Amino acid sequence: MSEDTLRAIAAGRLLSASDMIEVTPLVDGRTIASQSEHTFKIYNPASGAQLIDIPNGCVADVNNAVASARRAYLAGAWRRAAPSSKKATLYRWADLIAQSASRLDALDALEMGKPISIPAFNAAAAAGLLRFNAEALDKYGGDVLTSDSTSTVLQKRTARGVVAAIIPWNFPTYNILLKVGPALAAGNSVILKPSELASQSALVLAHLALQAGLPPGTLNVVPGRGETVGAALAEHMDVDMVTFTGSSTVGKLILQYAGRSNMKVVSAECGGKSPHVVFDDEVDLDMVANHVAHAMTLNQGQVCSLGSRLLVQRTIEEELVEKIIGCFGHVTAGDPQLPSTSYGPLVSQIQMQRVLSYVDAGTSDGADLVHGGSRILQESGGYFVEPAVFVNVPEDSRLAQEEIFGPVLSVLRFGDIDDAIRLANGTCYGLAAYVWTSRMTTAMQLANAINAGYTLVNAAEPTGEGPGMSFSCEPFGLSGVGVEGGLSGLESYTRRQTLWFNHG
Repeated sequence: MSEDTLRAIAAGRLLSASDMIEVTPLVDGRTIASQSEHTFKIYNPASGAQLIDIPNGCVADVNNAVASARRAYLAGAWRRAAPSSKKATLYRWADLIAQSASRLDALDALEMGKPISIPAFNAAAAAGLLRFNAEALDKYGGDVLTSDSTSTVLQKRTARGVVAAIIPWNFPTYNILLKVGPALAAGNSVILKPSELASQSALVLAHLALQAGLPPGTLNVVPGRGETVGAALAEHMDVDMVTFTGSSTVGKLILQYAGRSNMKVVSAECGGKSPHVVFDDEVDLDMVANHVAHAMTLNQGQVCSLGSRLLVQRTIEEELVEKIIGCFGHVTAGDPQLPSTSYGPLVSQIQMQRVLSYVDAGTSDGADLVHGGSRILQESGGYFVEPAVFVNVPEDSRLAQEEIFGPVLSVLRFGDIDDAIRLANGTCYGLAAYVWTSRMTTAMQLANAINAGYTLVNAAEPTGEGPGMSFSCEPFGLSGVGVEGGLSGLESYTRRQTLWFNHG
């Protein structure tokens, strides 16, 4: 990025198309031209103005990157480096990311609309995530297996080899480090495929990694469309693992590609339709309303763990819904690069039309729209949609069953705890769940009965960071396969190798 752009960020000037860097593959530590013959346009979601042309990407781009990653892995400059050396490099990289945090946050705001005022999943948090994985890389071990007196059997963990990381657009910088950080910490070489809607931070991060001392070829970047670059990586016979975050539909395709190629390992964090389950047992409804409304507006509802279903005991439904709608009055919509903005645009015109189509479908399916659901700030040209709240939502409707990935809340009422559990488990997803109760017995029943990768019980307002970066999750159903996050997530980028010694 140019010095003019860095000065613009420091001075608070909004970034525009002139501040974008060229999007092109980065292979063997240098930028090269894409061999793709076609490009497509990327637009600023806050204004609708064109930002840049992006290469479609092609199989040749992927082959170059995979060959580079394989050479780097076999050469062993990173894989065989001492743990202290790898740790020092990743720490330097994390420091550079932290120093570039405002730059990365501004790029993510410009490309996909995440407000710079929102600390959740920003570049500073991504630097912390990388530091966790750097510190953890020498904290996992192997096993000495019980064996007879004539043998000794060991089981160690080794890197998988070449890992393809396919990243979504909703938190570009953070999601890159969520995948690439543990993959590198485990000793792998990585090919990063950023979302075509948000490629800038990927290239900035890769250059910072080189600056920190990561050997060339250990981290390569191949931009382009998912159906070209993503598919080619998942089908490649020399890729040992794919780690993916995105929709369940694409996650299924990744698994199919892996199966019909070399049966590579796939870790996939996919969609969700997570429930908030609220009981009438003296829980603080103001606290509940504030958290539900905040979650609905965080990144404009473009969060896979979003609690988009509100399951509420019928005696408190009306009161709670009114409180949630009241909380939306504190939301400030506008350009995500402005510090005063707390609510930005949806990522693209296609995503805006998708969300608006669900609003229309909700009404036609018999639900009642009681707030929002319309396009706002149209004069800006941006893709802004007011948060929508539906009540009387049929449990088999699209609103209740399908991931919308936008600011649409579906309210369903329940009678007793068995009814709540049935509704909570009434979708094909199982990523997260949120239980609001003041009774420990109710909380334990729900936590043990709901099929979710994690269940968060809020009997009181959370004031700390919980487990911090050691948090990990393994989802149920169409929400994905494999563990992500924490030490367990790092270990998923390794394979178990058994060593059997016969010694008479």
